Order: sequence, then C-alpha cells, then structure tokens
Amino acid sequence: MNVFTHPRDLKAAAGREDGEGSVQVQLDPTLEIGTAKVFAIYGKGGIGKSTTSSNLSVAFSMLGKRVLQIGCDPKHDSTFTLTKSLIPTVIDILAQVDFHTEELRADDFVFEGYNGVRCVEAGGPPAGTGCGGYVVGQTVKLLKEHHLLEDTDVVIFDVLGDVVCGGFASPLQHAERALIVAANDFDSIFAMNRIVAAIKAKSKNYQVRLGGVIANRSRETDQIDRFNAAIGLKRLAHIRDLDAVRLSRLKKRTLFEMDPSPEVLAVQREYLQLAEMLWAGSEELDANPMPDREIFDFLGYD
Repeated sequence: MNVFTHPRDLKAAAGREDGEGSVQVQLDPTLEIGTAKVFAIYGKGGIGKSTTSSNLSVAFSMLGKRVLQIGCDPKHDSTFTLTKSLIPTVIDILAQVDFHTEELRADDFVFEGYNGVRCVEAGGPPAGTGCGGYVVGQTVKLLKEHHLLEDTDVVIFDVLGDVVCGGFASPLQHAERALIVAANDFDSIFAMNRIVAAIKAKSKNYQVRLGGVIANRSRETDQIDRFNAAIGLKRLAHIRDLDAVRLSRLKKRTLFEMDPSPEVLAVQREYLQLAEMLWAGSEELDANPMPDREIFDFLGYD
C-alpha cells in the first residue's frame, strides 16, 4: 500500500522503521525477490546507467546466467538497445486492465532482448502525480505472481537519475549490491557522494551494501580514485569515453553486437570481467560520505 508517514508518527513507533526522519513511501517488507543476485545501478542523470546496465546484462548472459533487467524510469528507455524498441511499461499495462493483475499474462510486460535477456520497464506516474517507488513495488509483485523470479539468476535494476528519495531508493530494498556509475568530473562525483549516503541509510534496514563504482565516459579516473580513497569506495571497472558507445546507442545495439574493433573488444572484456567479479561475490564496502560543503572543497584542483 502506498502510504506516506509523517516523521512524528515514525518517531512514536517502536524501534527504527524504514524511512524514519523523512516523508517517503513505506516499502512492503514481504516483497522479496528470492535467490537471484540483485544489483541496483545508480548515478547522476545522463551518466550512462542504461548503457552500463544493458551491457552488463548481456555480459551476465554470456556467462550463461538467466538475466532480468528492470528499467525504473518513466522514460522507459533502459532496455531499448536490448529489445530494439520502447517496450510498454508495467504501469501502462496495468492501467489497460484497470489494475486487475489477474488479467495479465507474463508476455504482456516481459520482453525478450538480445541473447535471452528478459526486459521489463516499470515506467512511472505522470510528472508530479505519484511516486516511482510504488511502481517498482508493483513490478516486483507482478513478477512474483507470475513466478518469473524463480528461474532468474541475476536481476539488474536500472534506476532513474540521481534521485535518492524514498520512492526511487526502493530498489535498494531488493538489491544485494548497489553500484554507482560516475564520470571523472565534479557533478557526477558530487551526485555519487549523495547516493552513497542514501545507500548507507537503506543498509540499516535491508541487506543491500555498496558494491563499488563503475567509471564511465572518462579517459582518466584520477578524481574518482581520489574520492574513493577518501571515503572508502572502490572502482570496479573503467568504461572509457569511446565513440563506439555513442554509436551503439544510435544503432540501438548493445556493445556486444557492434563490429569487433579493438576498442569494442576491449570494452566487451571489461564488462565480462565485471560480470564475473560480481557473480563471484563483490566485497561489501562501508563508505562514509562527505558533507556537501566538504566534498565541494575536496573536489578539483587548486
């Protein structure tokens, strides 16, 4: 149920509830995904989370894993390089049947993409009319009702922008590891610091832990590495700023479908190594984010 709770009511409750001290959607504690390894991908808006998520999904599938990617953005464009189309969203499909979930079949909202990756777009309410966290919850509920998580090895949530409100933090209820995509610049590292704070807050109530940083669209990683060392993060992969990545989006393809130039083969290897590392079990990171003013002074050069 989509319930908003006032801070004073939370403070009156026994113990510490999820969302204490804030006004946000209270998450349903019974919605558990099961045995699959679950990863939530966060990062500044426009930093390449969907590209990262889709190529990581393919990399897992290349390792023989059964993969489900869930796009958590009203733009519903997380999976278009996998499916070659903008697939219908869960919220749109539910609206068509007046939210009678029993009328839906799995193939109404789950679509097969490249190399067998299954794709779902949660979608979202129109701007200013509701909370994306409710939509994520409904999506997981539907997947469970149709037993689609029972034969899944890996679930990847591709989460909207750098929004860290209670609603768009809801994938953290389900994730084992949260990964952050960042470029080697001020804005994405500043956003990453705030995302770290959100993940750390959720880790008090859920099993999610920080998995690390995927450096993206950057020739160098010096600023990311310096920040990581200061707060206790770790870089897991470096996807360089390659024209092949831009072209893959325009061609509506994953990087695993592009012509095998040396640079494309190199980035494919990077994704495969990342998938292997995550499947083997990545380290739990206990990072301590900086206050906004401190990171403002920390980043950059004198």
